[in-house]
Amino acid sequence: MEIIVSNKTSRPLYEQIVTQIKTQIMNGTLSAGEALPSIRSLARSLQISVLTVQKAYDLLQEDGFIETTAGKGCYVSVQNQDFYLEEQQKKIEEHLGEAIEIARTSGIPLDRLQNLLTLLYEED
Repeated sequence: MEIIVSNKTSRPLYEQIVTQIKTQIMNGTLSAGEALPSIRSLARSLQISVLTVQKAYDLLQEDGFIETTAGKGCYVSVQNQDFYLEEQQKKIEEHLGEAIEIARTSGIPLDRLQNLLTLLYEED
């Protein structure tokens, strides 16, 4: 498992860890049942606080991505990928609903909104 964190970004270190682990689980790099590095060893390898890694692992567990077994460590949970994708889609729909409402009240036409979405989506 490869995790890269940077102090030069505005995102907190724990969020960077969470995002990268979630991505590796979703794309199959980390598979169900696979052990994650211990909190101490990951903190040591990234040269960050143990508390930062603990916070990241806690968030991953809350979101159902990992399971922690006392005395044995953290493992990738046997999560339904379709369920996760459905949850993400719901979040996107909420945000897009807000954007649509702003566009309507501002008089921004649909084609301009679609162009903006396409531009933002392809930007990276």
